[in-house]
Amino acid sequence: MRTVFVAGHRGMVGSALARRLERDPGVEVLTAPREELDLVDQQMVREFFGDHHIDEVYVAAAKVGGIHANDTYPADFIHDNLMIEANLIHGAHCAGVDRLLFLGSSCIYPKAAPQPMVEEYLLTGRLEPTNEPYAIAKIAGIKLAESYNRQHGHDYRSLMPTNLYGPGDNFHPENSHVLPALIRRFHEARERGDETVTIWGTGTPRREFLHVDDLAAAAVHVMGLPRARYWEVVPERVSHLNVGTGTDLSIGDLAQLVARTVGYEGGLTFDHSRPDGTPRKLLDVSRLTRLGWSPTIDLPSGLESTYRWYVENAHDVRGV
Repeated sequence: MRTVFVAGHRGMVGSALARRLERDPGVEVLTAPREELDLVDQQMVREFFGDHHIDEVYVAAAKVGGIHANDTYPADFIHDNLMIEANLIHGAHCAGVDRLLFLGSSCIYPKAAPQPMVEEYLLTGRLEPTNEPYAIAKIAGIKLAESYNRQHGHDYRSLMPTNLYGPGDNFHPENSHVLPALIRRFHEARERGDETVTIWGTGTPRREFLHVDDLAAAAVHVMGLPRARYWEVVPERVSHLNVGTGTDLSIGDLAQLVARTVGYEGGLTFDHSRPDGTPRKLLDVSRLTRLGWSPTIDLPSGLESTYRWYVENAHDVRGV
């Protein structure tokens, strides 16, 4: 029986990981709520690792948000994420935990990176200014895991997912990511009978979306790979893997798809005074494909199930 610590189990990614790992009869999932373990507190994290025998760690804990949240709270985003990842990775090392998976974000790549983005594009150009503090924290997490491997011989791996969505997401109208924000906006517009819905930006940026259950499946698959097999495909000084669908669509097309899913029949307008962010973010996922994994949940199906979850949990979801 392996004891696997999922840090951030109450978030969208962490809860999906816990659900996936709990299906494995050979795994005991270990979690800790924030009131018992503050991941920003180094001493608490060190004591937690000392109090439990842990075989593997999934670092799914993070402070996350959309363009507005990143642009409004940059100090919170860089400080909290740096502290969380440093405490968990160093805590795992001090406790003798040899296997760890760090989860980052596709925003680590330069704003003007060629598309699709391969792992080697990391640190080759300037980041998108609106989420630069968050991206820098995630880059630091990759390099922290890589450095502990180089210096101490650990097997710490990193996944960089594209834009995620699914049950447990944050549906705040301003601080959430684009897809859950659109779900809430169109749902409320339909309920009120609004004639139009305003979309931030021009609608032209293109984005890739991955269901969080697919990410959880990818993470477990990657952690299950033999050490030699993983590092045969992942170069030592790259040390992370992209995870996504390999396809994208414009924000305008996404808005139309969400409107149809929700059943909203009004019009759309675009607020050009709002920032667009990076023009395009599409990941090259060929390395993960070579390692035997590909997604199974298409965007229309994933949107339908996510919207059902939102409606069923409207009084409990974050941001509502």
